[in-house]
Amino acid sequence: MSRYVPLALALLAPLLLAGCYEDVTPTNYEPGVYKGETDPLLEKLESGDLREELDQRFETAATDR
Repeated sequence: MSRYVPLALALLAPLLLAGCYEDVTPTNYEPGVYKGETDPLLEKLESGDLREELDQRFETAATDR
């Protein structure tokens, strides 16, 4: 029984270490260019409704002190 423990560890070690692998390829960004998915909140902000709501919140928060 004790003879199989080192053998089992030797067989399992590569499998366990393979689970820790992470791709190390760097992501190249360009200044001022967003390359992610489109943001649904940005569309709401451009429509004006969200902008008005945020402006009202800011005015209320800035004057309550």
